[in-house]
Amino acid sequence: MSTLVTRLTGALNLRYPIVSAPMAFAAGGALAAAVSRAGGLGLIGGGYGNAAWLEREFAAAGGERVGVGFITWSLQKSPSLLTQVLRHKPAAVMLSFGDPRPFGDEIRRAGAVLVCQCQDLGHVGDAISAGAGVIVAQGSEAGGHGALRGTLSLVPEVADHLARHAPDTVLLAAGGIADGRGLAAALMLGADGVLVGTRLWASREALVKEGHHRAILATAGDGTLRTRIPDIARGLPWPAGFTARIRRNAFTERWHGREEALKAAVAEEGPRYVRAFEAGDPEETAVWFGEAAGLVHAIEPAADIIDRMATEAVARLRTQGGARLA
Repeated sequence: MSTLVTRLTGALNLRYPIVSAPMAFAAGGALAAAVSRAGGLGLIGGGYGNAAWLEREFAAAGGERVGVGFITWSLQKSPSLLTQVLRHKPAAVMLSFGDPRPFGDEIRRAGAVLVCQCQDLGHVGDAISAGAGVIVAQGSEAGGHGALRGTLSLVPEVADHLARHAPDTVLLAAGGIADGRGLAAALMLGADGVLVGTRLWASREALVKEGHHRAILATAGDGTLRTRIPDIARGLPWPAGFTARIRRNAFTERWHGREEALKAAVAEEGPRYVRAFEAGDPEETAVWFGEAAGLVHAIEPAADIIDRMATEAVARLRTQGGARLA
């Protein structure tokens, strides 16, 4: 099929302008490698930072050209993790949820592209100051952590801002993008490509328990919410302004809106949460996907997802979304 040529494909030498999100605990080396082999760029999810886990997952990538992503405020506590992963020569390093500026120079010196995920224009300014080669405009529809802006208005606003202040910076759209329609729409909004999370979370290569995969197939886009409760249960000090989008279930029904009560009960509820997550229980722990759940109808190989997304996007762009001028 035809390739999709954008500034992203040129900057990162890709066949398709698709990058997989570095989802903590889900985006391991097998998923990253599968996305890269399919023509996109796969990112290993460095998450909160576990040196042994990162070594294992880079090994699982089998030498494929991949990148890595970190939760920035957590990386600030263990900056040596960045030095460790840069020895693997990642194509890109993505930083999210914190000030990227302390890490930009080291990333660029290692020959990796700095990717900064942003939820508002203030974050975009920090990313430009850090020397980001790629900025991700993440809308609230996204699974996992994020903020309040919606993808549809955030992406073109960031595109306009970059055109004025950093015209060489590449832009990705994220949040609610799960098929070729979303990729085509993102390109029409001014993005150079997309960062895909939920749809690839629902892939065979993702490090996701079977029970959680079954849960996404049974959930429509209305079946998620933004909340702080998984971070309270895990004792994670997430900065103000960021909440998690997760599936509505027994855990959220019991504790969402009762955050102070959860804090008081965390000695008991924290271990219960961890046990449920490790067991793949879809009801008593957070299940980490976004509003794109309603567009997921099967757990498939990542390559099939990437190929279909690109094929559909080409078809949509050729027909201008089905509209015609009268």
